[in-house]
Amino acid sequence: MRILYKINNFCFVTLRIWKYIFLSDCKNSGGKPNRFHPLLLSGTGKIMFGKNVQIGVISSPNYFSHYSYIEARGENSSVCIGNNVAINNAFSAIAMSKITIDDNVLIGINCSIIDNDGHDLNPSRRDDINIKFANVHIEKNVFIGDNVTILKGVTIGENSVVGSGSIVTKSVVKNVVVAGNPAKIIRTLEY
Repeated sequence: MRILYKINNFCFVTLRIWKYIFLSDCKNSGGKPNRFHPLLLSGTGKIMFGKNVQIGVISSPNYFSHYSYIEARGENSSVCIGNNVAINNAFSAIAMSKITIDDNVLIGINCSIIDNDGHDLNPSRRDDINIKFANVHIEKNVFIGDNVTILKGVTIGENSVVGSGSIVTKSVVKNVVVAGNPAKIIRTLEY
């Protein structure tokens, strides 16, 4: 049974990890994340990984079927991930300016961080390339649950927790639990 698992893992995961390394077009990346899940790096900007960054979780949903995607779209765009960060399966981060994830952050399944609007709301400007963007900063020791979306201009303060399924549209102070759509403080963390 153990040999069958190793063969399955090699065929369905390891080969996919290599495939996405080959397909990645970001030439300005640094650091070596521990890839347990396919990861595609894209864009002309900078993508940096600290020490002990884990991409993917073996015994978690979307392990065999999805991949993670990090894009630093323009030359001045960047995604910087600190040390000891664990990112679960099917993660995406798209930066037109800067996305920073500090040390010791945990990110759940199917989370997205987007520092831009993607498209203008005005129908006559939806194809305009000059869209609004603002930096996103996830501070130290933050825990982000599954299926969370974090939008442009948001800072999530140290030690805070974002509940599963939340959409974070405004900055979050440190040491709180937020949840909902839009995310609101539901509790203060006291130690």
